[in-house]
Amino acid sequence: MTTLARIPRPTADEALALLVAGNERFVRGKTRWGGVPLETLADLAKGQRPFATILGCSDSRVPPEWVFDAGLGELFVVRVAGHVFSPEVAGSLQYAGAHLETPLFVVLGHEGCGAVHASLATKHEGAQHRSRIQVLVDSIVPALSGLDPSLSPSEQLAKAVESNVRWTVSRILATPEGQARRAEGRLKIVGAVYEIESGRVRFLSPGDGS
Repeated sequence: MTTLARIPRPTADEALALLVAGNERFVRGKTRWGGVPLETLADLAKGQRPFATILGCSDSRVPPEWVFDAGLGELFVVRVAGHVFSPEVAGSLQYAGAHLETPLFVVLGHEGCGAVHASLATKHEGAQHRSRIQVLVDSIVPALSGLDPSLSPSEQLAKAVESNVRWTVSRILATPEGQARRAEGRLKIVGAVYEIESGRVRFLSPGDGS
């Protein structure tokens, strides 16, 4: 029987290619997972070796395992509204990097994000939300600086979603762990936006949309 230790771990670029290919299958309606053999469940009980970590939004329309057509044990997923980077989220990501050694981290935003929309309302209109929601919203507002005020509301929301993804990526990279692993060449982190209507994930290049 193949043990977890003998399963070759993909590189960050190979992991990214797996996500791109999985999303293509999802978009075409050609997903692989019609069921899970009992042998697979038994093997998973021994441990996990996910090939990528996804920090995404809690939105019910954006489940990373479906979007990337990934099976059990293939993705380590952290989800919170607006993919806000809190100490608890940082701890989960540190676990993924230090113990699970996933080579790829993806910050996955999505079109029409309600948390980003609420943050825009706070930034431009002074809107206030329920106490704990406001704490979350206030964490997103710094990501929205520099937006063109002449844009239409829909265009501004689209730009804000991308800006929030980039903000989260930059905050992860700024952590001591992020800096250390990047210097070692053992970390690749990319931002992406899920297009709800088409089902496609658009990966952002460093200068895309800036």
